[in-house]
Amino acid sequence: MKQYNYQYRNQPGCGGCLLFFILFMLLAGNFRGLFELLGILLSGGMFFIFMLIAAFWGFSYFIRRKVATYERSQTESHNEFVYLLVHILIKIAEIDGRVSNEELSTIENFFRTSLHYNYEQMLWVKELIKEARQSTITLDSLLADFRDKFAYEPRLILLELIYQVIYSGPKRIEPELELAAKIGDYLGINIYDQQRIRSRYAYGRTNGSPGSQAYSEEARSLEVLGLKPGATQAEIKKAYHKLSMKYHPDKVGHLGEEFQKVAEEKMKEINAAYQFLSKLG
Repeated sequence: MKQYNYQYRNQPGCGGCLLFFILFMLLAGNFRGLFELLGILLSGGMFFIFMLIAAFWGFSYFIRRKVATYERSQTESHNEFVYLLVHILIKIAEIDGRVSNEELSTIENFFRTSLHYNYEQMLWVKELIKEARQSTITLDSLLADFRDKFAYEPRLILLELIYQVIYSGPKRIEPELELAAKIGDYLGINIYDQQRIRSRYAYGRTNGSPGSQAYSEEARSLEVLGLKPGATQAEIKKAYHKLSMKYHPDKVGHLGEEFQKVAEEKMKEINAAYQFLSKLG
């Protein structure tokens, strides 16, 4: 299967700048000709159209330059990870044959709020989304690339992010959840980790279990560690050490600062769950 290699965007040229410069130089020595040209543009209603075209070109140039500059400031692993993440999320959204505005907003808001992307980063993400919607690359090809390029820990982060987007989106999510499970299988993520991740986000959507606050905190902590009620202290300790190894921030540091922070937040959650359950014993 053909593997995908991330292609950096070239810095935009300034052919338009040259055009405006040549026009100015031609007219600068002939003010009468310049005024006559402006009169023709104004009388024909073309001046407004000309200004709109110039403004659109200027804005497009600004966007392309910002995106290209940001891309080149990041590592290839980071760019490949985000590229594949965006394309996979779009493929999941397309499961019903179309990508709704609500689904697009969910994906964009995920990068903006969960990953804390700034304006410049969001310009890049929106370009990637546009490319993904026009792309003919199959989901299987995207997943094969991801599986070949990234180790188990980044795959876990990918599945975490997929479930996070799914559960923050529209309420009808069963088709997306089925696809997410298939993605987990394809990426070689064991069933224990898949169930733990899905259960945790499902628990968050239902806003906890019935009963006291202490019971809810215990249930939530068990979900974080992937344990069932009645787990022994030995099982709690074992689950904690396994997850600490998988989500250690150093293992995803090459993906970029934002994904290292995702791992750090996971570690905080894992530590808090372990400390709470340890006190119960």
